Amino acid sequence: MGELTDISTYMAYVLRHNPSAAGITLDKNGWAEVDAFIEGVSKTHPMTLELLEQLVACDDKERYAFSADKTRIRANQGHSIPVDVELKEVTPPSFLYHGTAEESVASIEREGLKPMSRLYVHLSDDYQTAVTVGARHGTPTVYTVDTHGMHADGYRFYLSANGVYLTDLVPPRYLKRLGEG
Repeated sequence: MGELTDISTYMAYVLRHNPSAAGITLDKNGWAEVDAFIEGVSKTHPMTLELLEQLVACDDKERYAFSADKTRIRANQGHSIPVDVELKEVTPPSFLYHGTAEESVASIEREGLKPMSRLYVHLSDDYQTAVTVGARHGTPTVYTVDTHGMHADGYRFYLSANGVYLTDLVPPRYLKRLGEG
């Protein structure tokens, strides 16, 4: 499974952050032509249409989507490059979760949640996902986000195709630290 994980990680890098790494371009909505994507990825990683379909279908986070005719592919969210993945604005649940590494706590409590290198702050609707996300970079710390209060105050929320809630930023006053995961 290690090689498939490496390929999936590279796919995310290309589709979210650096399409030129595979010699491809994305349109304004983040779509890449499947044939060009396969050709570009194949320069550094083994890739076929069948493997690409397998990686998309088996991705537990549903990071990728094909167009209806399967001629294009894109990442559902997590971009650091300016694309419009046609996010649907939604009224969020009353609260959501954000997982982070313990080392980020002081900055978050001072400045709130910022998108950093991405276009949006990512929030989840379940605690365990937030713990898992926070654990990727160290000891996890989880916050609840008062999305009801934020929404009432005019902040906008979007829901990605794979169920991740996105917003531009979360000021500290809407955060409550739950502690380590």
